[in-house]
Amino acid sequence: MSVTIYHNPACGTSRNTLALIRNAGIEPVVIEYLHNPPDRATLAGLIARAGLTVREAIRQKGTPYAELGLDNPAVTDDQLLDAMLAHPILINRPFVVTPAGARLCRPSELVLDILTEPQRGAFTKEDGEPVIDEKGQRIHHG
Repeated sequence: MSVTIYHNPACGTSRNTLALIRNAGIEPVVIEYLHNPPDRATLAGLIARAGLTVREAIRQKGTPYAELGLDNPAVTDDQLLDAMLAHPILINRPFVVTPAGARLCRPSELVLDILTEPQRGAFTKEDGEPVIDEKGQRIHHG
């Protein structure tokens, strides 16, 4: 199964998502998009496949979002994409692509919706939240 993750190793959500992919026995293609950003067509395609608007795919926290004036509703999708390509930190993470689809995996367990391989054992997020039980089944909270 071919899986690609647009990964930021400094992000806990991204690390948890990568670990869930590996917990299914899959070694994905890991693209550290801050160093190797996607081209415009790839980025636009990722966002569309994930069912998001360009604005929904932008990360605001810890980025130059406000300084660049991107919070102005008049800013077009093309202008937002230009900004994301110029400042890859604006690309929210982690995007994951599998043959079953693409998702922005926030929270990280959204990746389970597009992995066709089962989880191979228990999994707990870095913050201690259990996600998968010892039988490989998803734990539903709440």
